[in-house]
Amino acid sequence: MSFEALELDPHLLNAIAKMGHKRPTSIQTLAIPPAMDEQDIMASAPTGTGKTLAFLLPSVQRLIDFPRRKGGSARILVLTPTRELAVQISEVAQQLVAGTDLVVGNIIGGISYQEQEKVITDSVDIVIATPGRLMEYIDSEAFDCREVETLILDEADRMLDMGFIKEMDRIAGETRWRKHTSLFSATLEGKGLREFSRDVLNNPVHLTAEVSRRESGKIMQWVHLADSPEHKLNLLAAILQQETKEDEQQQKVIVFVKTRDRLAELVAQLAELKISCCYLRGEMDQEKRNHALAQFKEGKINILIATDVAARGIDVPDVTHVINYDMPRSADIYVHRIGRTARGGKKGTAISLIEAHDVDMLAKVERYTDQKIKRRVIQSLRPTHKEAQVSQRKLKKPVSKKGKERADELKKQQKAKRLKKKEDMGKQRHRNVKAKGKPSWAGQGKKEDKSEQ
Repeated sequence: MSFEALELDPHLLNAIAKMGHKRPTSIQTLAIPPAMDEQDIMASAPTGTGKTLAFLLPSVQRLIDFPRRKGGSARILVLTPTRELAVQISEVAQQLVAGTDLVVGNIIGGISYQEQEKVITDSVDIVIATPGRLMEYIDSEAFDCREVETLILDEADRMLDMGFIKEMDRIAGETRWRKHTSLFSATLEGKGLREFSRDVLNNPVHLTAEVSRRESGKIMQWVHLADSPEHKLNLLAAILQQETKEDEQQQKVIVFVKTRDRLAELVAQLAELKISCCYLRGEMDQEKRNHALAQFKEGKINILIATDVAARGIDVPDVTHVINYDMPRSADIYVHRIGRTARGGKKGTAISLIEAHDVDMLAKVERYTDQKIKRRVIQSLRPTHKEAQVSQRKLKKPVSKKGKERADELKKQQKAKRLKKKEDMGKQRHRNVKAKGKPSWAGQGKKEDKSEQ
């Protein structure tokens, strides 16, 4: 299928061509038609498969098809978990609306309120926001949600994991006049996400974009076994100091660790080995984050150490390697991590350094991705110990008749609670006196003829 077959405006087709996209990806082919018909969407697609264009293209198309007569607040609201991801989505949106009168704005943390004042006070069509900062503006009655026609939740499971459930519930309630809601993520796992989707989506279309064999083969994955933390550090140093062959591109590597403390420790250890690197972590000054990303993107420094806060906020097209120095806490995060490489049609490599305590998580990753990851060795650093055994699972006790009855009763109570919550969300009102009532596009209804009274 071509982009022309999706019935997109010529302006959007030109913008897509300038961005270098020749044909839609699987998720774009699946998601754009129902979004154009204003059907709610719950979509899953691996990282790097074009989710951003999948929700931006139909949104911008709607703004082109139904222009408003005068300016106002945001008609399209996109929520993302991180500042970096918000900025990247904004950059794509800016390219799509270039040459039109449509305005794109960001509401994110780490930026002064003065810099974001225009997004609040001036006319804007598309707003990309992080939940925390957006709620600050909603609570202060500075941001009017009534004009929002489309609500897009990108990486919704990550926002839930980060503890934004209350903010997301509230924002969904504040944008109750919306016509369309889309929920996108690389994975759609977890009970919390399923319950949340029931509250905010109305008879959604469930979409799952499978990666083709051609795409899935682009990331080579392998494991190096480590005997100890010292052995693991030596393995990492050997991998990072490998010389690039003449026919290969310069290595650009992201190394993932679990915590900020582990990041600080590894950065210091690499400095002692005279291996230059930059780093990215949570609660980092925005100017420093931008500087680190700029150095990495421009190739001034080719090694970036990062915590999982950055896993979904980095979009560098030529990352050659992702190294899991620490294994993630769940298999879906592993998928997000390795999705930082093999972007834009290029190949990539994902390497995991595994100590004995990591084998259980490695087994979960292999079950989740349905593949056995190859083991490799560096001859000079061959491990002396055999691979540790995976912990045996405990068999669950059979459920008794009373236990099943209690479980059924609990499910009924949870369902009743969800229905009440959904009803309460519909009753929420925006507290800004100037913003009461229906949005301008909802119509005024029939007016009473007072002349007969």
